[in-house]
Amino acid sequence: MSATLVDSPTTPAPARPRTAAPRAWKVLLHNDDVNSFEHVIRSLRGVLRLQLELAWGAADEAHREGLATVARSHREHAELIQEQLQSCGLTSTIEPD
Repeated sequence: MSATLVDSPTTPAPARPRTAAPRAWKVLLHNDDVNSFEHVIRSLRGVLRLQLELAWGAADEAHREGLATVARSHREHAELIQEQLQSCGLTSTIEPD
């Protein structure tokens, strides 16, 4: 009985398709004229569990530049963070990183 090519130990295994890593998305905090600096910092600390210095830095960047990246994650998690920030009254969006 002869072996087929599939059973041969020298035949390489068929290549498995590569799965792409999940695309990263960034969560952007927008400056607004409605929320106090303190409220923004409290909200960032509550939603993202940021250290005070990091939350202050992100709030300051959004205030000065009009926009600050506050998180990077896969799309579903970025959407969740965006919704949580919006529920605090903050303006936020997501976009591909």
